[in-house]
Amino acid sequence: MTLEEIHEMRQPVVEKVVVHMNVGEGGIELQNAEEIVEEVTGQQTVRTNAKMSNPEFGIREGDPIGCMVTLRGDRAEEFLSEALSIVGTVPRSSFDEFGNFSFGIEEHTDFEDMEYDPNIGIFGMDVTVALARKGKRVERRGKMPRDIPEEQRLNAEDSAAFVKNEFEVEIE
Repeated sequence: MTLEEIHEMRQPVVEKVVVHMNVGEGGIELQNAEEIVEEVTGQQTVRTNAKMSNPEFGIREGDPIGCMVTLRGDRAEEFLSEALSIVGTVPRSSFDEFGNFSFGIEEHTDFEDMEYDPNIGIFGMDVTVALARKGKRVERRGKMPRDIPEEQRLNAEDSAAFVKNEFEVEIE
């Protein structure tokens, strides 16, 4: 069965895309990373803090060390199609049992409008994609949550097939 032949409630959808960039320290490096992520995604970033101290790297708990953006809806799908066209292939091991997957982009300069600036350097970023089928909200809502049937849950194989067909990406 192809994805077009599947009932619309069984079609996977992109729930959200999280773009994360970790620089390991605050200051100018973190400001540059925030500007890059904001320019690439078109959305304001949120700083991420260290969850625990690591004296070897000079990081204390609570120090700002990275930034992230959560994209939803059309903006998420637009960013995802551009990011996946840069990567080209996604390993099958990147998919978890719930149908979500992650991949990395080695250089921010791979995006169309980004140019190399020697004062900034080159940054990489992690992209995490949450896929779900319509009706998943029933399981998470505040009032009267219900379990959804096993066949309505998304798995790694369905997710990989959706990404391969929808975004024309190789799955290794």
